[in-house]
Amino acid sequence: MTQPNILIIMVDQLNGTLFSDGPADWLHAPNLRKLAERSTRFANAYTASPLCAPGRAAFMSGQLPSQNGVYDNAAEFRSDIPTYAHHLRRAGYYTCLSGKMHFVGPDQLHGFEDRLTTDIYPADFGWTPDYRKPGERIDWWYHNMGSVTGAGVAEISNQMEYDDEVAFNATQKIYDLSRGKDDRPWCVTVSFTHPHDPYVARKKYWDLYENCEHLMPEIGPIPYEDHDTHSKRIFDANDWRKFDITEEMVRRARRAYFANISYLDDKIGEVMEALETSRQDAIVMFVSDHGDMLGARGLWFKMSFYDGSARVPLMICAPDMEPGLINDPVSTIDVCPTLCDLAGVSMDEVMPWTTGQSLVPQGQGVTRDAPVAMEYAAEASYAPMVSLRYGKWKFNMCSLDPDQLFDMDADPHELTNLAEDPEHQGTRMTIRAKAEARWDLDRFDQDVRASQARRWVVYEALRQGGYYPWDFQPLQKASERYMRNHMDLNVLEENQRFPRGE
Repeated sequence: MTQPNILIIMVDQLNGTLFSDGPADWLHAPNLRKLAERSTRFANAYTASPLCAPGRAAFMSGQLPSQNGVYDNAAEFRSDIPTYAHHLRRAGYYTCLSGKMHFVGPDQLHGFEDRLTTDIYPADFGWTPDYRKPGERIDWWYHNMGSVTGAGVAEISNQMEYDDEVAFNATQKIYDLSRGKDDRPWCVTVSFTHPHDPYVARKKYWDLYENCEHLMPEIGPIPYEDHDTHSKRIFDANDWRKFDITEEMVRRARRAYFANISYLDDKIGEVMEALETSRQDAIVMFVSDHGDMLGARGLWFKMSFYDGSARVPLMICAPDMEPGLINDPVSTIDVCPTLCDLAGVSMDEVMPWTTGQSLVPQGQGVTRDAPVAMEYAAEASYAPMVSLRYGKWKFNMCSLDPDQLFDMDADPHELTNLAEDPEHQGTRMTIRAKAEARWDLDRFDQDVRASQARRWVVYEALRQGGYYPWDFQPLQKASERYMRNHMDLNVLEENQRFPRGE
């Protein structure tokens, strides 16, 4: 079997309800639309955990947070857990990352042979939540509503600087691979931080949405006292009482978010153009780590099992998968086994400990009815929360909260909790039994608390005296770049050119 090249394009905090069948028709996203036309599109793809680091570790490993231990944005991703980068590299692939993956801990590669940029977020334990202190806000890193009140236009920002660098390095790497110096198949992951808040966009993209009809959410704000208990915790964690959110602020924040989808589309277009003009074939996957509530119900950002936060876009353009729309629920933990399947790489040695499954059969017409699982055990929670998407049903369970049961076909905005409805007790108890068979919530809670306590001790210790950071430092061998005197200029110019001269 010829091993195909693989290009993975990952974005951050992209609401999957905007990508029910490729980008919504009102989004200015021609490059993503072009990719969607050639792809198997998963309308109901869910993150394994609606937060950056847990969602990404699950995506890379095929394991839920309760398995891999990445419970929150400061939990170490252990080096002994194989990722798709390990599996492919072991099978002879060159593996490379440009951009964000929010690895926490001293291992900042996790199977990637090369990493072209540093990460945008810290690699240490400083963002550790603490279940021992329910209700505590850690002001210096918790989200607050300043991202909404400060939304607007800027020509450069921390995140734009980062994603400009990610796109540049990825494009240069794609061109470099075309030169044929390495005959191995390659897997390049390009991971952007947009459209993650803050909601700030360049004017050229902002202007695209001047007359947009979608600047207010379909479901408006709900009074705090009428929210479910977890949503109240999210409001409190986001320090909502200190902010007066107006409709104009909501419109501006959503407009900037949409504008940043168009900004990303241009960046993705640059990478895809490099692939096409350098005449390289590759499987292309597009995915996000989690979504963004975007003001629906008055909620913003992530941390919730509601679809705005938990549903993500997922598209795969591969010869072995037919273009078209798949409605069966799937998970981002399915990415790792899917990539291995497409590359002809066996995961048999670790499959007993991997809960994801390949999506290739669904791209060949096979239906799937296995439940899709989600977990959340980070800020705004004081005990682990779990969820099953099973057919048309979504069931949420936590030891601190009443059960939630939603009919996603009849109630896509999840406004009616059927968990106490007498007519739906059979469904509730059937799915609850599946959840209880899958999870020991008491053990899960103990594991999270033990992890948090250990990390607080280690973090505070390592901040005393000399400090050696774990943040990834990209290295460049300047003496091997461009032209140097140990090189033959004629050979260099010929080898660095693609296509070659006559």
